[in-house]
Amino acid sequence: MEETMRTALREGEKLEPLWKGVSVIVGAGHTFGTDTVLLAAFSLPKAGEVCADFGTGCGAIPLLWCARSRPKAVYAVEIQPFACDMARRSVRRNRLDETIHVAEGDIRDLRANAAVPHGLDLIACNPPYQAAGTGIPSRADGKRIARHEVFGGFSDLAAAAAAFLRWGGRFCCCMRPARLCDTLLALRAAGLEPKRLRFVQQRESAAPFLFLLQAGRGGKPGMEVAPALLVERESGGFSDEMLRIYGQNREGTT
Repeated sequence: MEETMRTALREGEKLEPLWKGVSVIVGAGHTFGTDTVLLAAFSLPKAGEVCADFGTGCGAIPLLWCARSRPKAVYAVEIQPFACDMARRSVRRNRLDETIHVAEGDIRDLRANAAVPHGLDLIACNPPYQAAGTGIPSRADGKRIARHEVFGGFSDLAAAAAAFLRWGGRFCCCMRPARLCDTLLALRAAGLEPKRLRFVQQRESAAPFLFLLQAGRGGKPGMEVAPALLVERESGGFSDEMLRIYGQNREGTT
């Protein structure tokens, strides 16, 4: 009975499939979208690596990592208590308690506690896309925190990632193209050298709406720009690459 309560769905929640045999609890302002799935695939850890997901929300990225690879440990950091509770219940439902560790806290304060170890191989983050003072903030706390830089800016994120990565460790993120220049500058200032960039377009004839970026701690200058990732065919429907990325996920999540 106690274990059932520890994994039960709350009012307004539902299970969303991620991969064969793996699902995540979503609802109450905490869900995930195509950008989350793309970042999880772009940043997929190698077997045996120790990783972290900063701003994990409902925990979709750590769950996808464990479904598609075999990381030794994943630290899922989230500042919102209710999202942490959802993520913990999803981890228990998928019997990944020994691999995924949910840590509640502000990434700016991580160095002051022992919730996350130093020397990580990989850190990923799907950060708020709206810089402080821009856009129209949502009235719902969960959406406002996820979409707007309420708790620090991208430079704070870059500094935290650099502090916890080992030398040569990787940091991966996604962001809107309009913020590409600021993102590159913030990463380099933190000692994270941009190494791999890929734009995401809805279809070939459309402008990019997202970019995926990998940076290395202490890396040498020089960045690879990969061909654009197309979400749809011109004729409609997911592209072949998107179908491979979604894999055994039902039909994909938009």
